[in-house]
Amino acid sequence: MAFVGATFYAFEIPNYFDWIVKKTKDLKGVRAVLSKTGLAIAYFNPLWVARHLLFIKLFSAKFNDIGFNLIQIAFWSFLVNIPISFLANYLIQNRFKLKWRFLGSAIYSAIMAIYYALGETIFS
Repeated sequence: MAFVGATFYAFEIPNYFDWIVKKTKDLKGVRAVLSKTGLAIAYFNPLWVARHLLFIKLFSAKFNDIGFNLIQIAFWSFLVNIPISFLANYLIQNRFKLKWRFLGSAIYSAIMAIYYALGETIFS
């Protein structure tokens, strides 16, 4: 997982955050805040969570546990987590400078990785 985070995610996430800045640069006030937060939440959607769960299964060598049930688990994990995700993404997108957003997101994602792993137990 550290390899995926240091390669794939390290390239993908900062580019998406940069895109959010460009997409919302002309917005002001509450509209800018909600747009930035909403776009960040949209990125870390159930398919992203399912992909993350897939990586966990692959690196844990639990190949028999890989199936469409990961999408169902990801959906419920995402849905239940929206209030926390809203707050975290609000802070990351609106209070962190762009150069620190990836680090903030990485720390939040590390905490969420534990939640996603527990999500299999909670939402199965």
